[in-house]
Amino acid sequence: MMKILKIIFPLILAVVAVTSCGSRATDNKNKQSDDSQKRAVITITTDEFVKKVADFKSNSQEWKYLGDKPAILDFYADWCVYCKKLSPVLEELAKEYQGKIYIYKIDTEKEREIAAAFGIRALPTLLFIPMNQDPQIAQGAVPKDELKKIIDSLLLK
Repeated sequence: MMKILKIIFPLILAVVAVTSCGSRATDNKNKQSDDSQKRAVITITTDEFVKKVADFKSNSQEWKYLGDKPAILDFYADWCVYCKKLSPVLEELAKEYQGKIYIYKIDTEKEREIAAAFGIRALPTLLFIPMNQDPQIAQGAVPKDELKKIIDSLLLK
């Protein structure tokens, strides 16, 4: 009887561990998809950037914004500590100003072509794009109250 328990008990533990990990993975997957649906900041690829923001490939000499609302571009990397601190602030602002501005995130590790085209050398870097004006740039984790001032005075004036 003891031999059977020694064999069956580890098997039961293995089954419980596998099924509980599987349910956690499913829970995490569902949580991630729920989180992405709640997000107001838009992660953008190079192809989307060329269509929605600026076609820097065809016309690298002249800035022409293609959007229908002012925008903020957040150049970031997953390893950047200050980018991680800024991310929830931008998410709050995107929800607060929803329908008035776009906030785009550009992963400089994945979208190297955009980062190179804009000369991004420090992270985070924010590019503020008003309608019918030249964009302005800021480096570092800008505090929320400063960002609100910039949005209200530059982007929404």
